[in-house]
Amino acid sequence: MRSHWQLLRRDPRTYTGVLAQALRTGEPRPKTRLWQVFYFAEAVVLHDLMSHRQLRHVHAHFANNGADVARLTALIGQRLDGPRAGWKWTFTMHGPTEFEAVDRFDLPAKVRSADGVACISDFCRSQLMRMVEPNHWDKLAMIRMSVDTDKFTPPPAVRDHPGDERMRVLYVGRLVPEKGSPVLLDAVADLTRRGVPLQVKLVGSGELEPQLVEQVRRDGLTDVVELVGAVGQDDLPALYHWADVFVLPSFQEGLPVVLMEAMATQLPVVTTQIAAISELVEDATSGRVLPPGRADLLAEALAELAADPVTRQKMGEAGRETVVSQFTSDRSATALIGFFEQSKID
Repeated sequence: MRSHWQLLRRDPRTYTGVLAQALRTGEPRPKTRLWQVFYFAEAVVLHDLMSHRQLRHVHAHFANNGADVARLTALIGQRLDGPRAGWKWTFTMHGPTEFEAVDRFDLPAKVRSADGVACISDFCRSQLMRMVEPNHWDKLAMIRMSVDTDKFTPPPAVRDHPGDERMRVLYVGRLVPEKGSPVLLDAVADLTRRGVPLQVKLVGSGELEPQLVEQVRRDGLTDVVELVGAVGQDDLPALYHWADVFVLPSFQEGLPVVLMEAMATQLPVVTTQIAAISELVEDATSGRVLPPGRADLLAEALAELAADPVTRQKMGEAGRETVVSQFTSDRSATALIGFFEQSKID
């Protein structure tokens, strides 16, 4: 309350004006506008903290309510101290959730207001370009997500399990509709009927878990498929090392970090031709990129890889090379620092 009282005493017009701006933001529903009051309350406190620490730039890592708070914080600073005081705000745009609820997230207005937007892919950047006028396009930078390639490394020995001819297939992700895990199970059922030996692990949890358990039981896959459940981040490298192929049959994505992690461990990946995935995975080079929802094509791709361990090895090596050259933490950090510096200049 102290921060609010101080701002109200110092400049009541700024206080009421920014509050009014918050109340005009987002979908015109009472609940939405009430949440904007809470974001305004947080922005006043954040502005006070930043002022005491001589900070003038706030960055939100998502386009959600954190970006609402960041935008209001910068607006308070600009109205109190003037446009030359250096108050800036930026945010990172991931997608895909925000692209399906443009009004709820107030995306076009956020892009117009922000001093810069870090987009995780060219596809992501293009989706914002279609929402705003061309004079805002220059503020849209492309900053890749990344993985720690010192943590996600190839296994110490060549992937081989003598005496067990089954190809090991790994899925890591939430068990939710947009990730397409039932498509993977359909493909596995097809391959099992055709006599292709597989061992499959699905790692993650979510609303589809009961449905997937029933699908495994119904299709007679209890000896083939294991639903592992959620695991900690530190457990993932060992799972990637266990596998021969990584599969992510999503219907909707941004640019999945799990694909980067798998590729960093020299796993060939089989995934879908949606959003920005082709900016990471090159079909027939570092993996297979297939039309979404096609269990038949997924089954064929897995059958081909099961019969060709040499190709799996080559794809894995190519995937690791892609991640090391384009998706490392050092490269992303350097790009992000440059983005912040450019935002200050602009």
